[in-house]
Amino acid sequence: QVQFVESGGGLVQPGGSLRLSCVASGFTFSSYWMSWYRQAPGKERELVAGISKTGATTNYADSVKGRFTISRDNAKKSVYLQMNSLKPEDTAVYYCDARLRSGSATLNHYWGQGTQVTVSS
Repeated sequence: QVQFVESGGGLVQPGGSLRLSCVASGFTFSSYWMSWYRQAPGKERELVAGISKTGATTNYADSVKGRFTISRDNAKKSVYLQMNSLKPEDTAVYYCDARLRSGSATLNHYWGQGTQVTVSS
């Protein structure tokens, strides 16, 4: 059974930091590209950051480049998102996302239930 335990969300003031964690189980974590997505009220879900199976490759949405850092620990089956210099527009539910890729195709896809991040003074 696939499970994700997401944690680290909460309320933070603008300019503050949070570190999201996602511990996965029920699939071969090291074979999956891991990402963080977010969805703000009234908006579509968007990709925040992604990291390859080994961690050698990462990508980021333009809106978070230089502020957020994604990382993973395959031994702990975990992916992290360090968020610095947070802005009110970063307020959203953040989701852990796992994709088994073959070339440009996605062979399998799992995602977590999300953790709320609220940036407000």
